[in-house]
Amino acid sequence: MNSSTTSLSSSKTARKRTSAFSLKGRWESPIAGYLFISPWLLGFLLLTLWPMLQSVYYSFTKFTLLDPPDWVGLRNYERIFADDDTFRQSLKITLSFVVLSVPLKLISALLVAIALNKKIKGISFYRTLIYLPSLIGSSIAVAVLWKNMFGIDGFINKLLSFAGIKGISWISSPGTALGTLIILVAWQFGSSMVIFLAGLKQIPAELYEASSVDGASKMRQFVRITLPMLSPVLLFNLVLQTIGSFQMFTQAFIITKGGPVNSTYMYALYLYDRAFSRYDMGYASALAWILLVIIGIATAAIFASSKYWVFYETEGNGKK
Repeated sequence: MNSSTTSLSSSKTARKRTSAFSLKGRWESPIAGYLFISPWLLGFLLLTLWPMLQSVYYSFTKFTLLDPPDWVGLRNYERIFADDDTFRQSLKITLSFVVLSVPLKLISALLVAIALNKKIKGISFYRTLIYLPSLIGSSIAVAVLWKNMFGIDGFINKLLSFAGIKGISWISSPGTALGTLIILVAWQFGSSMVIFLAGLKQIPAELYEASSVDGASKMRQFVRITLPMLSPVLLFNLVLQTIGSFQMFTQAFIITKGGPVNSTYMYALYLYDRAFSRYDMGYASALAWILLVIIGIATAAIFASSKYWVFYETEGNGKK
């Protein structure tokens, strides 16, 4: 009787172990992994990859949404580079915007991050307050607010009137319209500031203490310690902000609509007008892929130059 009970118990235990092993093996199989990521995978295939492939095809066609695509080969690209003056002008304006806005934004973010990297009472509140403009990002509400601030009767001109200075219509003047957009983008430096702040927290305090004993000034510490140690973070922010600036659209569309005299007619605005005002989807697709190549070249150039100015603590300057 005891032997029979022992055998039955061993049999049940073996079945449980086999069942648990089978269940564990089932959930550890590659199929289970694909099932878990299937929502993201379907979204990527249907909402990202498939539209991109369609865009590649349409860039070689004449497609107006009203008629079926008509294959024209490289004609769209030939027209863009040979005959399209608006393409060259919008690209020139966009490059100017990138060159001016990205350094200004990063410098502002770094200086504020250094100021907030202090152990003082209420510092968390100040960090949150400064980060708030970036929470709403490039929203329409912020663009409308900025448009009203820099209008002829806006807040900026009212401030200037107290100092006896006659204001101008900042967004209606070709000489200042682009500058208002650059200031708006630079003002929304919160995300870059947070990344810089995280990088500053990783710099060992012993380096500053040792340099202070040697008599190094604050400026020398910044140049010799802060910037080299922060250079990988600077590279990361520089790449992100450069890519984002090339795609700048919402602010220009809401505030200036590309004017005055096309002085803020960004590349993305021109692409939008071609696609949704003229319904020239084939031409707009070609413009989109040219922009992708331009961003890729700019990003590659930044990475290529990083070996001369990015410091990695493990093996020295420019080496991983």
